[in-house]
Amino acid sequence: MTTETTAEQAQQALIDEFAMFDNWMDRYQYIIDMGKALPAFPEEWKTAELKIQGCQSNVWMHHRRDGEVIHFDAVSDAAIVSGLIAVLMRIYNDRPAAEIRDTSPHFLEDLGLDKHLSPTRSNGLHAMLKRIHEVAEDEAA
Repeated sequence: MTTETTAEQAQQALIDEFAMFDNWMDRYQYIIDMGKALPAFPEEWKTAELKIQGCQSNVWMHHRRDGEVIHFDAVSDAAIVSGLIAVLMRIYNDRPAAEIRDTSPHFLEDLGLDKHLSPTRSNGLHAMLKRIHEVAEDEAA
């Protein structure tokens, strides 16, 4: 479960944490460390249906509705991508569909992530974001 009350607060907390680092090598390491803390992802969920297209590495994302909120689980075979998953989970996981749908990912620009990720990693991050928002749209309908 997330510690911040809203997705917007989670984005701001992340931005504040990244401000503590002087350089991008330290930020990358922080992202990788976040990814190491992701919960286990069952092998049976690693299906073609749950695989995110557009990612350079393998990424699978599973979701389920849990009362009023949507719970996501995701995994990647790449350390930095696992960290990006952890970032997205912190902001969007266990939130109501409408909040997910209405929360713009301004952290990408605020942190400079799009500028500091390779084009293929950035494409993958956007593909994961697209899936999260599609799920929220479907669940909100």
